[in-house]
Amino acid sequence: MSQKQINFALTGAAGYIAPRHMKAIKETGNQLVAALDPKDSVGIIDSYFPEADFFLESERFDRHLDKLRRQGERKIDFVSICTPNYLHDAHIRLALRNDANAICEKPIVLNPWNIDALSEIEKETGKRIYNVLQLRLHPSIVALRNKILAGPADKVYDIDLSYITSRGRWYHMSWKGDSEKSGGVPTNIGVHFYDMISWIFGSVKKNIVHHLDATTGAGYLELERARVRWFLSIDDKTLPEAILAKGQRTYRSITVEGDEIEFSGGFTDLHTLTYQDILSGGGFGIQDARQSIETVYTIRHSEILGAKGDYHPFLKKVL
Repeated sequence: MSQKQINFALTGAAGYIAPRHMKAIKETGNQLVAALDPKDSVGIIDSYFPEADFFLESERFDRHLDKLRRQGERKIDFVSICTPNYLHDAHIRLALRNDANAICEKPIVLNPWNIDALSEIEKETGKRIYNVLQLRLHPSIVALRNKILAGPADKVYDIDLSYITSRGRWYHMSWKGDSEKSGGVPTNIGVHFYDMISWIFGSVKKNIVHHLDATTGAGYLELERARVRWFLSIDDKTLPEAILAKGQRTYRSITVEGDEIEFSGGFTDLHTLTYQDILSGGGFGIQDARQSIETVYTIRHSEILGAKGDYHPFLKKVL
């Protein structure tokens, strides 16, 4: 007997990350029923769910979900949220208000207190809020965590985290370049790395920011079991010379005690793994996201120290 298809809706259908969610819905054997985006450049839907209803206005999308809910069998079970960061909170509420669970891209919200409010709505509605924390499912990251957990319990590791993903001038004209909407570089491109390291090495004890501007951030985190120097940038001028020589525009590196952990590949299927995990009764909930949201919030509101103390060596590229 075939398994009943689960009905999905999706917000942010024209965005960069939306096709990965469409692919995950398709590969788990389920159905995208309705999608929303204020932009109509959503032809990618034809590759996955050409029969999906599409809306340009959130009010009409909300009304449609309400109608489907009242029809019983056609009601939406999950809303996948791929919209700009500052809209996540509102669209999670939209999902739960329509008796659906939410699967939300990171950061799940911009401020820690938003988590408290959404947790209350979870309790009121009985629905779940899931965050896409796909690095927790990456084989290399899982292997590293298992290695650390199996190692000496009192060991504190020295880590360098570097992530440079070059972006053009468009970035600064988009919502991503507006820190009020995106949370800035550490939130927009770094929140899943902060989640990853705290998942492996424990909660944050100290959070120091050496540099933060519209393109680059650098700082130091002290966790229960790690000392982490981090560097994040969207400026291609900060790329290592060897990477530039290869014509690459992205550099991702984590070194633990001087040994580099290779995890540059294996990203394309992680959203499908995330959906499989959620639909089989697992998934990472809103409280799983709390530590990383608190970390990026503190970074945004910290004093900038400059090149003092134990800072990431790449900081010399920008100071």
